[in-house]
Amino acid sequence: MILGISASGRPAKRDENGRLLCGVTEEMVKYILEKTGEPYEYMSLGGKTIKGCQACLKCAGTNTCVVKDDWAEIRDKMFEADAIVFGAPNYYGSINALGHAFLERTFSLRHRSQFKLAGKLNAIIAIGGGSPNPAEEYTRKIFRSNYMTEPVGVLKTTGLGQCYQCGYGENCASGAVVPRHGFLDEIKDYHLPHVEADAYRRADILANRLGEIIRANKKA
Repeated sequence: MILGISASGRPAKRDENGRLLCGVTEEMVKYILEKTGEPYEYMSLGGKTIKGCQACLKCAGTNTCVVKDDWAEIRDKMFEADAIVFGAPNYYGSINALGHAFLERTFSLRHRSQFKLAGKLNAIIAIGGGSPNPAEEYTRKIFRSNYMTEPVGVLKTTGLGQCYQCGYGENCASGAVVPRHGFLDEIKDYHLPHVEADAYRRADILANRLGEIIRANKKA
């Protein structure tokens, strides 16, 4: 089973023509899962309570975090999974808070040289700008600290700005719409940003590669 995790709080949403309006992280995680040809489970951190590490050190003796929230449920699914596909967006030049808190909590899994995620296959999806992309960089850092494999692949693509859907973007000089298009009477379809044209092609390649590795491991 492949576990897909979206750290974004925004679910994918489409208009009446099937065009993606928001939720690129969820869209790309689900797309890759479906294209691997392997059984999978998808989980979103949106709507869940995921606290950051409390530095209580109570995990040191057992490699088990004692903080009571929704993290442990997903942790257990990570243990069971053959691979993890983790997607997160770039907010303000950093990985978003939900993604950061979730990954930070894996500190509880790596005490006394007992790395519970060691050798776990993975792929990374990083949404939004930045070079290097901060969501990718932080995810890589945490995966390496847990001695997971190097990513089978990394998919980076643009996000769809919240300012286009907030209801005030056409007249808000502080947002993303007006600086790009000027003051508008109405945000039209042609104003909306698009997912990069080749994102799905690159996602197909990553998904195929991940699926083939998992199938090869099962035969070994």
